[in-house]
Amino acid sequence: MNIFVEFFLVMLKVCWAIVMAGFKWLIRPKEKSVAGQVCVITGAGGGLGRLFAKEFARRRATLVLWDINSHSNEETAEMVRQIYREQDNPMSKEGAVGGVEEVPPFQPQVYTYVLDVGKRESVYSTAEKVRKEVGEVDLLINNAGVVSGHHLLECPDELIERTMVVNCHAHFWTTKAFLPKMLEMNHGHIVTVASSLGLFSTAGVEDYCASKFGAIGFHESLSHEIQASEKDGIKMTLVCPYLVDTGMFRGCRIRKEIEPFLPPLRPEFCVKQAMRAILTDQPMICTPRIVYMVNFMKSILPFEAIVCMYRFLGADKCMYPFLAQRKEAMNNNEAKNGI
Repeated sequence: MNIFVEFFLVMLKVCWAIVMAGFKWLIRPKEKSVAGQVCVITGAGGGLGRLFAKEFARRRATLVLWDINSHSNEETAEMVRQIYREQDNPMSKEGAVGGVEEVPPFQPQVYTYVLDVGKRESVYSTAEKVRKEVGEVDLLINNAGVVSGHHLLECPDELIERTMVVNCHAHFWTTKAFLPKMLEMNHGHIVTVASSLGLFSTAGVEDYCASKFGAIGFHESLSHEIQASEKDGIKMTLVCPYLVDTGMFRGCRIRKEIEPFLPPLRPEFCVKQAMRAILTDQPMICTPRIVYMVNFMKSILPFEAIVCMYRFLGADKCMYPFLAQRKEAMNNNEAKNGI
């Protein structure tokens, strides 16, 4: 008899969770402060990583920027420093009394580290440097990502392995490096920047889709583990944007009649939506919202029905122009190098 009572209570909790989720859609929750908190961002040298760094800098977080490219990482760091300088400029502040400005309680800083997140030992050794030189990490933004840009049978095994390691395995290494202290303090936030291609796939980018599916699976399993450990101070946010206009998938095209309704996302819009989700402890954010519907339909419809929809939208071969451009660019480079 007890199991029936428990089942009834579970159903009440499920209904309540649905009501609360709907309530949050209607009324925007208050954003939490990350001022003074240490935020590690992987792949910070450009694209979404750079934009995340700038958004967290505007909220006076201490930034730890990880990237494989030293020059681009330093460019991001200089942008962050400029944001800090503008915030600390007395001329930009309001509310001065008698012309005297209050001294900020802390001065956020930015730190740069050059490493390959796909190399496990490099991640662990760099994480140890961060703890010694900066302090314990409060926010981990797993953002770094790569794409091979080849059809499966034309893709070298090394590039397939590279995609899997950077887009998926690296999340294991960074999380294992910083999660223990988060668990000890019952405080922290882990963000997985995945993709809509980790929810539903398309042709021609098998390695990329597999890596993003893996990243999402890792994120969801870890979320359940943290819930099971009753560490309610540790938050998790999964970010699944549609095609973002960062150049990673330049040339990707869906059906021309549909494209005006589903254009590539502006990176700034994507990051602002993600920041809102992070700062309100939202477990998952899909951009645009139609991605939620597509993912739901994929879960309930027969595969043949999904194929029909893909063909109608032009999504079945949307990556082919991108793959063709990558192949042409590679051939041109080989010709220039005399290969």
